Amino acid sequence: MPEYPLRLFSGSANRSLAEEVSAVLKQESLGYCKTTYLPDSEIHVQINELVRGDDVFLIQPCSAPVNDHLMELLLYLDAFHRASVHSITVVMPYFPYGRQERMAVGREAISARVVARMMQELGASRVIYVDIHAEATQGFFDIPVDPLSARKVLAAHFKDDPKFRDAVVVSPDVGRTKLASRFAELLQLPLVLMHKRREGFHQVRTTHVVGDIRDKIPIVIDDVIAGGSILTQLDGLIEAGARPEIYLAITHPVLLPTALERLDKLDYIKQLVVTNTVHVPPEKMHPKLVVKSVAPLLAEVIFRIWTRRSVSPLLQRPKDDIDPPLLRLAQQSAQGVDISQIFEGDESLVTVD
Repeated sequence: MPEYPLRLFSGSANRSLAEEVSAVLKQESLGYCKTTYLPDSEIHVQINELVRGDDVFLIQPCSAPVNDHLMELLLYLDAFHRASVHSITVVMPYFPYGRQERMAVGREAISARVVARMMQELGASRVIYVDIHAEATQGFFDIPVDPLSARKVLAAHFKDDPKFRDAVVVSPDVGRTKLASRFAELLQLPLVLMHKRREGFHQVRTTHVVGDIRDKIPIVIDDVIAGGSILTQLDGLIEAGARPEIYLAITHPVLLPTALERLDKLDYIKQLVVTNTVHVPPEKMHPKLVVKSVAPLLAEVIFRIWTRRSVSPLLQRPKDDIDPPLLRLAQQSAQGVDISQIFEGDESLVTVD
């Protein structure tokens, strides 16, 4: 038995997920703490039980309202630190500002680094997150970080269904190629890559589809769905010969109203499979939505950390075996080369006009 007691606490962002994790770990209940939103929009937090010398795990994904949930988390870190806990592990299934991990243009903030520094300065001992947008975000921390992935949770939904024997895994852009490659290896399915061209701030068009997708069922993999712009690009797959029945496997269901509207309008989207890293309220529970739980995954990593066991088995991933044409495409596209010239004469390349 570890020297320091295990204590699970939850902020207000996704208490149902925290309760699932607590049940898996056979905890009697979550720790007693209270968040109060004051009339002037300030946030007050209080821990209502003794935690001195405990190993605390605080579960708080920072989904919308992002800034409120992030501030709540930071205040809890300060409160636990002042309560003399032995350690504070932040379990943040959805990492805020994850898409602002670099300077795309001059004179802008690297917001993901700001979030990392705030948590660290306020006393976080360790951070756990799931399917972050940019893997390099781990380098913003000087404390241990456990970058988990929900791909096995999502893959289990498709793995034993004979319907998907004729499916392909689709990467929606070059940046998601590695994620999609790991997912395809889990399902033992071919990999296909979409290449997009941005034609405006809110407008993106599919220009090429690389790989054999004729008469196949596409399973599109991504890390987050917010406004649903990815849904408007899927007609390129059908034009390239795919069956008009598209499935999506996306970890974080932010699901802004535009995404739900597009799910309604597009009949060829059959199912959107997501996880509960972000709480999905009843008004967002679309008929096409399937929510899978990451509670067992989080419970296992929490137990391993508390008992001082290795978490490496949870972080190990399949070999990053990307098809050579796709690997060449990713490399050339990253260098700003016009990909339409790369595969000239290659029958595996389908052009979408």
